[in-house]
Amino acid sequence: MYHLTYLSDGLRVKGYLCLPYGWRLPISAVQEWLQAHYRIKDLEVTELACPIHVTCTDVPEGKWPVLIYCRGGIGRVGQVKTTWLEDFSVHGHIIFAPSYRGTEGGEGRDQFGGSDIEDVCSAYQFLARLPFVDERRISVMGFSRGSINATAAAVRMKQMYKLVLWGGVSDLTQTYEERIDLRRMLKRVIGGSTGKVPEAYDMRSPVTYVHDIHCPVLIMHGTEDMQVDYSHGAGMFRRLQEAEKDVTFHTFQGYGHHLPPAVHALAIQNMFAWLQKPVP
Repeated sequence: MYHLTYLSDGLRVKGYLCLPYGWRLPISAVQEWLQAHYRIKDLEVTELACPIHVTCTDVPEGKWPVLIYCRGGIGRVGQVKTTWLEDFSVHGHIIFAPSYRGTEGGEGRDQFGGSDIEDVCSAYQFLARLPFVDERRISVMGFSRGSINATAAAVRMKQMYKLVLWGGVSDLTQTYEERIDLRRMLKRVIGGSTGKVPEAYDMRSPVTYVHDIHCPVLIMHGTEDMQVDYSHGAGMFRRLQEAEKDVTFHTFQGYGHHLPPAVHALAIQNMFAWLQKPVP
Protein backbone atom coordinates (compact mmCIF):
# COMPACT_ATOMS: atom_id res chain seq x y z
CA MET A 1 0.00 0.00 0.00
CA TYR A 2 1.38 3.40 -0.99
CA HIS A 3 0.45 6.92 0.10
CA LEU A 4 1.19 9.23 -2.78
CA THR A 5 0.91 12.76 -4.11
CA TYR A 6 -0.64 13.34 -7.53
CA LEU A 7 -2.00 16.31 -9.45
CA SER A 8 -5.59 17.49 -9.83
CA ASP A 9 -6.37 20.86 -11.41
CA GLY A 10 -2.70 21.67 -10.87
CA LEU A 11 -3.02 21.02 -7.12
CA ARG A 12 -0.91 18.49 -5.27
CA VAL A 13 -3.41 16.14 -3.65
CA LYS A 14 -3.08 12.89 -1.73
CA GLY A 15 -4.28 9.38 -2.36
CA TYR A 16 -3.68 5.71 -1.60
CA LEU A 17 -2.67 3.01 -4.06
CA CYS A 18 -3.13 -0.58 -2.93
CA LEU A 19 -2.04 -3.52 -5.08
CA PRO A 20 -3.77 -6.92 -5.04
CA TYR A 21 -2.65 -8.83 -1.98
CA GLY A 22 0.62 -10.65 -2.56
CA TRP A 23 2.01 -8.11 -5.03
CA ARG A 24 4.56 -5.46 -4.29
CA LEU A 25 6.35 -2.84 -6.36
CA PRO A 26 9.39 -0.71 -5.53
CA ILE A 27 8.59 2.90 -4.72
CA SER A 28 10.83 3.94 -7.61
CA ALA A 29 8.45 2.30 -10.10
CA VAL A 30 5.42 4.13 -8.70
CA GLN A 31 7.37 7.40 -8.76
CA GLU A 32 8.38 6.83 -12.37
CA TRP A 33 4.76 6.32 -13.46
CA LEU A 34 3.65 9.43 -11.60
CA GLN A 35 6.44 11.46 -13.17
CA ALA A 36 5.71 10.14 -16.64
CA HIS A 37 2.00 10.92 -16.38
CA TYR A 38 2.13 14.33 -14.68
CA ARG A 39 5.59 15.38 -15.94
CA ILE A 40 6.73 16.45 -12.48
CA LYS A 41 9.65 14.83 -10.67
CA ASP A 42 9.00 15.57 -7.00
CA LEU A 43 5.66 13.83 -6.35
CA GLU A 44 6.04 11.98 -3.05
CA VAL A 45 5.40 8.27 -2.55
CA THR A 46 5.53 6.46 0.80
CA GLU A 47 5.12 2.74 1.29
CA LEU A 48 2.74 2.13 4.20
CA ALA A 49 2.36 -1.62 4.23
CA CYS A 50 3.41 -4.72 2.33
CA PRO A 51 2.05 -8.28 2.33
CA ILE A 52 3.58 -10.87 4.62
CA HIS A 53 3.74 -13.33 1.72
CA VAL A 54 4.98 -11.56 -1.41
CA THR A 55 3.99 -13.28 -4.65
CA CYS A 56 5.98 -11.02 -6.96
CA THR A 57 8.00 -7.82 -6.70
CA ASP A 58 7.97 -7.08 -10.41
CA VAL A 59 5.28 -5.32 -12.42
CA PRO A 60 2.30 -7.69 -12.32
CA GLU A 61 1.77 -9.52 -15.57
CA GLY A 62 -1.54 -9.20 -17.34
CA LYS A 63 -4.20 -6.58 -16.84
CA TRP A 64 -5.85 -5.98 -13.45
CA PRO A 65 -9.26 -4.44 -12.75
CA VAL A 66 -9.38 -1.35 -10.53
CA LEU A 67 -11.76 -0.05 -7.89
CA ILE A 68 -11.57 3.64 -6.99
CA TYR A 69 -12.88 4.07 -3.44
CA CYS A 70 -14.36 7.50 -2.70
CA ARG A 71 -14.36 8.09 1.05
CA GLY A 72 -17.14 9.72 3.03
CA GLY A 73 -17.03 12.72 5.35
CA ILE A 74 -14.94 15.84 4.90
CA GLY A 75 -11.48 16.78 6.17
CA ARG A 76 -10.46 14.61 9.10
CA VAL A 77 -13.98 13.26 9.50
CA GLY A 78 -14.42 10.03 7.57
CA GLN A 79 -10.87 9.84 6.20
CA VAL A 80 -9.84 6.98 3.93
CA LYS A 81 -10.16 3.72 5.85
CA THR A 82 -6.90 1.87 5.17
CA THR A 83 -8.39 -1.26 6.72
CA TRP A 84 -10.99 -1.17 3.95
CA LEU A 85 -8.20 -0.96 1.37
CA GLU A 86 -6.64 -4.06 2.88
CA ASP A 87 -10.00 -5.86 2.89
CA PHE A 88 -10.62 -4.89 -0.74
CA SER A 89 -7.14 -5.91 -1.92
CA VAL A 90 -7.75 -9.65 -1.44
CA HIS A 91 -10.45 -9.61 -4.12
CA GLY A 92 -8.20 -9.38 -7.15
CA HIS A 93 -8.41 -5.63 -7.75
CA ILE A 94 -6.03 -2.71 -7.61
CA ILE A 95 -7.53 -0.17 -5.21
CA PHE A 96 -7.09 3.59 -5.33
CA ALA A 97 -8.55 6.00 -2.77
CA PRO A 98 -8.40 9.79 -3.25
CA SER A 99 -8.13 11.68 0.04
CA TYR A 100 -9.69 14.79 -1.59
CA ARG A 101 -7.97 18.14 -1.84
CA GLY A 102 -7.14 20.00 1.34
CA THR A 103 -6.81 16.76 3.33
CA GLU A 104 -3.71 14.97 4.65
CA GLY A 105 -1.48 17.82 3.50
CA GLY A 106 -3.01 18.10 0.04
CA GLU A 107 -3.49 21.52 -1.53
CA GLY A 108 -6.83 23.20 -2.19
CA ARG A 109 -10.18 22.94 -0.43
CA ASP A 110 -12.72 20.12 -0.35
CA GLN A 111 -16.02 21.44 -1.70
CA PHE A 112 -18.06 18.35 -0.82
CA GLY A 113 -18.61 17.25 -4.40
CA GLY A 114 -17.56 20.45 -6.17
CA SER A 115 -14.16 20.86 -7.80
CA ASP A 116 -12.86 17.93 -5.72
CA ILE A 117 -14.61 15.61 -8.20
CA GLU A 118 -11.60 16.25 -10.43
CA ASP A 119 -9.47 14.46 -7.79
CA VAL A 120 -11.34 11.26 -8.71
CA CYS A 121 -11.22 11.91 -12.46
CA SER A 122 -7.49 12.67 -12.38
CA ALA A 123 -6.88 9.44 -10.48
CA TYR A 124 -8.91 7.55 -13.10
CA GLN A 125 -6.79 9.00 -15.90
CA PHE A 126 -3.55 8.13 -14.10
CA LEU A 127 -4.66 4.57 -13.35
CA ALA A 128 -5.85 3.98 -16.93
CA ARG A 129 -2.28 4.57 -18.14
CA LEU A 130 -0.56 2.11 -15.79
CA PRO A 131 0.84 -0.78 -17.83
CA PHE A 132 -0.78 -3.47 -15.67
CA VAL A 133 -4.27 -1.94 -15.48
CA ASP A 134 -7.20 -3.05 -17.61
CA GLU A 135 -8.55 0.40 -18.54
CA ARG A 136 -11.83 -1.22 -19.61
CA ARG A 137 -12.50 -2.43 -16.05
CA ILE A 138 -12.03 0.61 -13.82
CA SER A 139 -14.97 0.93 -11.42
CA VAL A 140 -15.76 3.48 -8.72
CA MET A 141 -17.39 3.10 -5.31
CA GLY A 142 -18.68 5.93 -3.17
CA PHE A 143 -19.33 5.48 0.53
CA SER A 144 -21.67 7.95 2.26
CA ARG A 145 -20.82 11.42 0.90
CA GLY A 146 -18.40 9.69 -1.48
CA SER A 147 -21.39 8.70 -3.60
CA ILE A 148 -21.51 12.32 -4.80
CA ASN A 149 -17.94 12.16 -6.11
CA ALA A 150 -18.30 8.62 -7.44
CA THR A 151 -21.47 9.34 -9.41
CA ALA A 152 -20.09 12.56 -10.89
CA ALA A 153 -16.88 10.76 -11.90
CA ALA A 154 -18.84 7.92 -13.49
CA VAL A 155 -20.82 10.45 -15.53
CA ARG A 156 -17.72 12.37 -16.63
CA MET A 157 -15.51 9.34 -17.32
CA LYS A 158 -17.56 7.70 -20.06
CA GLN A 159 -15.50 4.49 -19.95
CA MET A 160 -16.16 3.83 -16.23
CA TYR A 161 -16.95 0.14 -15.91
CA LYS A 162 -19.30 0.03 -12.90
CA LEU A 163 -20.57 2.29 -10.10
CA VAL A 164 -21.22 1.30 -6.47
CA LEU A 165 -23.11 3.52 -4.02
CA TRP A 166 -22.62 2.22 -0.45
CA GLY A 167 -24.74 3.96 2.19
CA GLY A 168 -24.64 6.85 -0.24
CA VAL A 169 -26.22 10.29 -0.27
CA SER A 170 -28.42 10.56 -3.35
CA ASP A 171 -30.14 13.90 -2.63
CA LEU A 172 -28.09 16.53 -0.83
CA THR A 173 -31.11 18.77 -0.31
CA GLN A 174 -32.72 15.91 1.59
CA THR A 175 -29.52 15.51 3.62
CA TYR A 176 -29.62 19.22 4.51
CA GLU A 177 -33.18 18.81 5.81
CA GLU A 178 -32.46 15.58 7.69
CA ARG A 179 -29.05 16.32 9.19
CA ILE A 180 -29.42 19.50 11.22
CA ASP A 181 -25.96 18.81 12.66
CA LEU A 182 -24.43 19.18 9.18
CA ARG A 183 -26.16 22.39 8.13
CA ARG A 184 -23.46 24.78 9.33
CA MET A 185 -20.76 22.82 7.50
CA LEU A 186 -22.84 22.53 4.33
CA LYS A 187 -23.60 26.27 4.26
CA ARG A 188 -19.93 27.09 4.80
CA VAL A 189 -18.57 24.67 2.22
CA ILE A 190 -21.27 24.98 -0.45
CA GLY A 191 -21.96 28.69 -0.07
CA GLY A 192 -25.37 28.83 1.55
CA SER A 193 -28.53 26.97 2.45
CA THR A 194 -30.77 24.99 0.12
CA GLY A 195 -33.01 28.05 -0.09
CA LYS A 196 -30.15 30.38 -1.02
CA VAL A 197 -28.24 28.21 -3.51
CA PRO A 198 -30.54 25.31 -4.48
CA GLU A 199 -28.63 24.71 -7.71
CA ALA A 200 -25.42 23.99 -5.76
CA TYR A 201 -27.21 21.21 -3.88
CA ASP A 202 -28.81 19.85 -7.05
CA MET A 203 -25.46 19.63 -8.83
CA ARG A 204 -24.09 17.58 -5.91
CA SER A 205 -27.04 15.16 -5.84
CA PRO A 206 -26.51 11.83 -7.65
CA VAL A 207 -30.24 11.58 -8.34
CA THR A 208 -29.87 14.60 -10.63
CA TYR A 209 -27.71 12.53 -12.98
CA VAL A 210 -29.80 9.37 -13.25
CA HIS A 211 -30.28 9.75 -17.01
CA ASP A 212 -26.56 10.42 -17.55
CA ILE A 213 -25.30 7.26 -15.84
CA HIS A 214 -24.19 4.83 -18.53
CA CYS A 215 -22.73 1.95 -16.51
CA PRO A 216 -24.26 -0.73 -14.23
CA VAL A 217 -24.98 0.49 -10.69
CA LEU A 218 -24.96 -1.38 -7.38
CA ILE A 219 -26.66 0.27 -4.40
CA MET A 220 -25.91 -0.99 -0.88
CA HIS A 221 -27.80 0.43 2.09
CA GLY A 222 -28.83 -0.48 5.62
CA THR A 223 -32.49 -0.08 6.52
CA GLU A 224 -31.62 1.45 9.91
CA ASP A 225 -29.04 3.92 8.64
CA MET A 226 -29.22 7.02 10.87
CA GLN A 227 -26.56 9.01 9.02
CA VAL A 228 -27.78 8.62 5.45
CA ASP A 229 -31.41 7.56 5.56
CA TYR A 230 -32.36 4.34 3.76
CA SER A 231 -34.67 6.39 1.54
CA HIS A 232 -31.59 7.76 -0.24
CA GLY A 233 -30.67 4.28 -1.50
CA ALA A 234 -34.27 3.22 -2.14
CA GLY A 235 -35.06 6.46 -3.95
CA MET A 236 -31.98 6.23 -6.16
CA PHE A 237 -32.83 2.62 -6.97
CA ARG A 238 -36.38 3.57 -7.96
CA ARG A 239 -35.25 6.47 -10.13
CA LEU A 240 -32.69 4.31 -11.92
CA GLN A 241 -35.29 1.64 -12.53
CA GLU A 242 -37.67 4.23 -13.94
CA ALA A 243 -34.89 5.38 -16.28
CA GLU A 244 -34.42 1.72 -17.33
CA LYS A 245 -30.83 1.60 -16.11
CA ASP A 246 -28.93 -1.54 -15.10
CA VAL A 247 -29.24 -1.37 -11.30
CA THR A 248 -28.96 -3.85 -8.42
CA PHE A 249 -29.94 -3.18 -4.80
CA HIS A 250 -28.36 -4.94 -1.80
CA THR A 251 -30.40 -4.15 1.31
CA PHE A 252 -29.01 -4.76 4.80
CA GLN A 253 -32.10 -5.35 6.87
CA GLY A 254 -31.81 -4.03 10.41
CA TYR A 255 -28.33 -2.54 9.98
CA GLY A 256 -27.08 1.02 10.01
CA HIS A 257 -24.45 3.12 8.28
CA HIS A 258 -21.53 0.99 9.49
CA LEU A 259 -21.96 -2.78 9.42
CA PRO A 260 -20.68 -5.22 12.06
CA PRO A 261 -17.52 -7.10 10.99
CA ALA A 262 -19.15 -10.31 9.74
CA VAL A 263 -21.83 -8.47 7.77
CA HIS A 264 -19.25 -5.99 6.48
CA ALA A 265 -17.08 -8.83 5.17
CA LEU A 266 -20.08 -10.41 3.44
CA ALA A 267 -21.03 -7.05 1.92
CA ILE A 268 -17.52 -6.71 0.47
CA GLN A 269 -17.60 -10.26 -0.87
CA ASN A 270 -20.95 -9.66 -2.57
CA MET A 271 -19.80 -6.31 -3.94
CA PHE A 272 -16.75 -7.83 -5.61
CA ALA A 273 -18.81 -10.77 -6.92
CA TRP A 274 -21.02 -8.17 -8.62
CA LEU A 275 -18.02 -6.21 -9.91
CA GLN A 276 -16.54 -9.35 -11.44
CA LYS A 277 -19.68 -10.24 -13.40
CA PRO A 278 -19.21 -9.46 -17.09
CA VAL A 279 -21.23 -6.55 -18.47
CA PRO A 280 -23.60 -7.80 -21.22
